[in-house]
Amino acid sequence: MPPPTGAPAGKPAGKPAGKPQRPVDVDTGFWLWLTALVLLLIGQVADAFTAPTPVDRTLTIVVTAFVALTVGVVVASLMFLLRSGYRWSRTLLTAGGLVSIFYTVMSLLGIVRPPVPAVIFAVTGIVGSVLIGGGIFLLHRPDSHKFFDR
Repeated sequence: MPPPTGAPAGKPAGKPAGKPQRPVDVDTGFWLWLTALVLLLIGQVADAFTAPTPVDRTLTIVVTAFVALTVGVVVASLMFLLRSGYRWSRTLLTAGGLVSIFYTVMSLLGIVRPPVPAVIFAVTGIVGSVLIGGGIFLLHRPDSHKFFDR
C-alpha cells in the first residue's frame, strides 16, 4: 500500500524532512534552566538588599539590579538559542552553569549573613544549583546531543 499524502516510502506522513524534532530532554532542560535563572536572580537581589555595605545602599541595589538584569538577559538569550539547536550556546550555558554552581557553594560557605537573608539565599541557591545541574545533565544526553547540530 503506498504511503498517504505522497510521502516517500520509509518516511512517516506529516513529519518534515529537515530539522529533527526537539527532544523532550532539551525542553525539560530549558525549563529547568529558566526556573534556576529566576531563583538565582531572586537570591542575588535579596542578598543585595540585606548586605551590610559601607557605601550608599541605593547605589548598591541599582548596580546589583543592573548586573542581574544584564546577566539574566544574556542567559535567557542563550537558552532560546539552545532550543534552536545551537551547540555553542549549550557549551556556554554548561560552562556558566558550572561556574554558577561553584560560586553559589562558595558563597553559601564563605559569607556570614543574617538569618532571614541567609535562608533566602540558601534556598534559592541550592534549588537553583540543583536545577542547573539537572539541566546540564539533560542537555548532554545522547538524544539531546544529536539535536545540537548548528
